[in-house]
Amino acid sequence: MATQLSQKQIGQRIAALRKHKGLSQEDLARSLKISRPSLAQIELGNRAVDILELQQLSQLLTFSLDDFMSGDFSMNQPLKNQRPSKAAKTVERISVPSFQVDKCKNTLLYILERCAGKPNVGETVLYKLLYFSDFNYYELYEEHLTGARYRKLPYGPVPQQLDAIIGQMIEQGQLQRVKTNYHGFTQTRYLPLEKADLTQLKASEKDVIDRVIEQMSDWSANAISQYSHKDMPWLATKEGEEINYELAFYRDAPFSVRNYGNETAEQ
Repeated sequence: MATQLSQKQIGQRIAALRKHKGLSQEDLARSLKISRPSLAQIELGNRAVDILELQQLSQLLTFSLDDFMSGDFSMNQPLKNQRPSKAAKTVERISVPSFQVDKCKNTLLYILERCAGKPNVGETVLYKLLYFSDFNYYELYEEHLTGARYRKLPYGPVPQQLDAIIGQMIEQGQLQRVKTNYHGFTQTRYLPLEKADLTQLKASEKDVIDRVIEQMSDWSANAISQYSHKDMPWLATKEGEEINYELAFYRDAPFSVRNYGNETAEQ
């Protein structure tokens, strides 16, 4: 018997059937002629599925609409007449960033050129500006900006290789580290001693960084840290583990920087 399903329930059922068939999000999205982030939003229940898309899904995932809409649908069992796929153990694509040292250095120099004069921009704010630049760019373009890897630590997402990079930049005379007193607390700050090589940054990369700076560079360390703690990549990661860039596609407003509503993949 058909029943009224919420967007979230529909998304959960689609995700379960896709995994049972051994398909990655990328595979199914391509067949549907939508983007992978759009499919991720469907599976999360953040984007509605119209009747034509549902009919396509029924053909691609081999289920009957009556079974799919029934109240006794089981998330743990395949729908009747389905056979387990040999590819059921296929692992979905996981983004493994390749760290680009020069890109990271020039991104840091560019952020500091724009922000180092602001008294609130110490180490904590700098790290968060880099984090949002990296994850916003990945959500928009499905490519890595610096490729820095971030770990979930108590004070927010922390880039794992950044201490070594900053130490190297100080030794090479690109940065200066200073300690200041800010509202009664010791603050670590970095001053750029040379300009960023903007030929290392694409126009799209610079645009994303600029937008992050405009939005967040006046925030206090506490404000930007609290904001980062509400971002889905942080929320969905266990303490101490590396934050997967793919989680950027599961963001809700106001964190999401991409409009998934009418997005379709190129044919």
